[in-house]
Amino acid sequence: MNRREFIRASALAGATAGFGSLAVAQKVLPSPLPVLAPHAVSQQDKSDRTSARDPMAIQRGTLVVEGLAAGYLAEDHLKAAETGGVNCIVQGGGADFQSYAHTFNFLERRKERVVQARTVREIRETHRQGKIAMIFEWQSADALGESFNQPLGSPETPLRAHYEMGLRIIGLCYNVANVFGAGNLEPHTGLSRAGHRLVEEIHKLQMVLDVGGHTGEQTSLDAIAISSGVPAICTHTNVAALCDNPRCVSDRLIEAIARTGGVVGLTAFNDYLARGRKQTNVPRTPQVALDKYLDQFDYIRKLVGVDHAGLGPDFVKGWNIDYEHGVNREIMTPEMVSEGTWLYVKGFEDIDELPNVTRGLIERGWSTEEIHKVLGENWLRVYEQVWGA
Repeated sequence: MNRREFIRASALAGATAGFGSLAVAQKVLPSPLPVLAPHAVSQQDKSDRTSARDPMAIQRGTLVVEGLAAGYLAEDHLKAAETGGVNCIVQGGGADFQSYAHTFNFLERRKERVVQARTVREIRETHRQGKIAMIFEWQSADALGESFNQPLGSPETPLRAHYEMGLRIIGLCYNVANVFGAGNLEPHTGLSRAGHRLVEEIHKLQMVLDVGGHTGEQTSLDAIAISSGVPAICTHTNVAALCDNPRCVSDRLIEAIARTGGVVGLTAFNDYLARGRKQTNVPRTPQVALDKYLDQFDYIRKLVGVDHAGLGPDFVKGWNIDYEHGVNREIMTPEMVSEGTWLYVKGFEDIDELPNVTRGLIERGWSTEEIHKVLGENWLRVYEQVWGA
């Protein structure tokens, strides 16, 4: 059995925190990755497993970051986040000024509950005030495309303006190619000339670079290669070794993100946990249990270490999508997404069910410290490193 087969088998078995060191034979990574040491049972651990093992108590002991919420911020998602114990929402949305205005008006009407944050200091201060912080994020840079390829005029782009509006995390492509590179459906196409310039501008503005997931593998690897040690993240994806879906990422890319010090956010989207390339003749993937989602965290922890796993559930609220009448099959191909209403994993169908995830990690033997990292500390570490104190 080779290393990758061993990892896959261990993750699927739902192994606990007692994993020993994993020896890497005949494969040398460019730089060492963290390897779990055997977990000794200390007095603290014993205490951990009794009185302090309530899911909500564990969540209240840290700052919980929902690493990606798709669509626009909506009242039903905000209520669910409050119920689920979330303290910070990374919110996708539109790139035009009307979209910004919509979100700003939403925040103004609910300023006693949720506020925009631009720094980790603001996130922490908002938490101290008992409110939820919101961060702007783009899943792709399509909105910047024209400005990067004009034959006349300045090479300057509007990205700085979006930064001033509060945009702090930005992806490159969405499933298919744009002027910057390729999406996940074209994994072998690399970063373009415009993409090289965009990555440089992202780092100059101290924004977080989002690779993998919607962005193709080679484009992502090229972007990481020119990032000069700056952490790169994947806000929302799943593990290709566990589910052969085009939206899932390879071990190679997970390892590359980890070497930057970055984090991989794991989605609760049912198809990315259970729908593979050989299931194009299955119109609708059956809904799977929460264990399938928890397997993803076990896998990442064994492959690169707990410091590189985070929440990226990708719950869709506020989008006017006609789920029942199909999606664009050139962008959302049959092997990627089922027909009909989008499903999330049973037991984590919205962010208010986050305590179920926390409970599941407890039952698999994860320590409170490890769970805190996944719930938000890993994301905050990267944000602070990129954005500055």
